[in-house]
Amino acid sequence: MIQTLAFYLFATMVIASGAVTILARNPVHSVLWLILAFFNAAGLMVLVGAEFIAMLLVIVYVGAVAVLFLFVVMMLDIDFAELRAGFVKNFPLGLLLAVVLFVELFVGLIVRSAGPMKLGTPDGAAMTGVGQSNIEAIGALLYGKYLFLFEASGIILLVAMIGAIVLTHRQRSDTRGQNVSRQNARRPEEATRNVKPEVGQGVVL
Repeated sequence: MIQTLAFYLFATMVIASGAVTILARNPVHSVLWLILAFFNAAGLMVLVGAEFIAMLLVIVYVGAVAVLFLFVVMMLDIDFAELRAGFVKNFPLGLLLAVVLFVELFVGLIVRSAGPMKLGTPDGAAMTGVGQSNIEAIGALLYGKYLFLFEASGIILLVAMIGAIVLTHRQRSDTRGQNVSRQNARRPEEATRNVKPEVGQGVVL
């Protein structure tokens, strides 16, 4: 019974968070709601016994969301003064979301001790070997049967990272390049200038 209630809780929060992620006008708020959706999706994975997928959702995807947030800041002109001005107004909502995340984490830990949910009658085709954990079975598939596909996905991610760096790289036109040889050939008398101000003389604006 508690597993069913936890499933409806996590599923409802995933759908609601995904909808608010799309409808939010502020990109920072969209990222925060997306993180909430990832946490609830990880709770669903814990319910079905896929703890490795749940760990990937929290560690990899939430970490990728932080990188996505950096790219949004770099590519969009966000007024941080306006965002900081609304911090006090949105503090109760943020505190409520923190409490919801803590409650969901507590419920997930309780449900995990009751065992995974049964989603139909298994045929035994995807059953792990005797004495083999879920993570060991996934590692054997990734680095065995799907090795080339796994390497291809890594190359695609590398190309995407290089493309993001190229897109966000900005070269200022108002600055000139650094001439190292000219700086090394400069003499001390050309680099410094001794000034002897008169007594009582102030700063001229």
